[in-house]
Amino acid sequence: QVQLVESGGGLVQAGGSLRLSCASSGRTFSTYAMGWFRQAPGKEREFIIAISRSGGRTYYADSVKGRFTISRDNAKKTVYLQMNSLKPEDTAVYYCAANLDPNSSSYYSRHDYDYWGQGTQVTVSS
Repeated sequence: QVQLVESGGGLVQAGGSLRLSCASSGRTFSTYAMGWFRQAPGKEREFIIAISRSGGRTYYADSVKGRFTISRDNAKKTVYLQMNSLKPEDTAVYYCAANLDPNSSSYYSRHDYDYWGQGTQVTVSS
């Protein structure tokens, strides 16, 4: 079992920044890859970014390249999502997720992930 808890969401003006955190407990954190997804009202949950178990590889959706970065601290069992140059269209509930498959080479689909956090709201005002 893996428990994930997101924090750091809130209201920010367009052009601003936020950093989300996702704290993990349960299994050894360094044994699973982590991803972030988001879901806006009336839309499907979409992949935005992921990081490998070691942190050596990252994967981005085109919509966030150059603006969002992901990092992890395996000692603190936490993954971070740094969001810069935020736009109103970034408004959504943001979820972190854990991929426990050691042989996985796919991180872009929600079906690639085994555990999810409860989500944190990010609202970007224009």
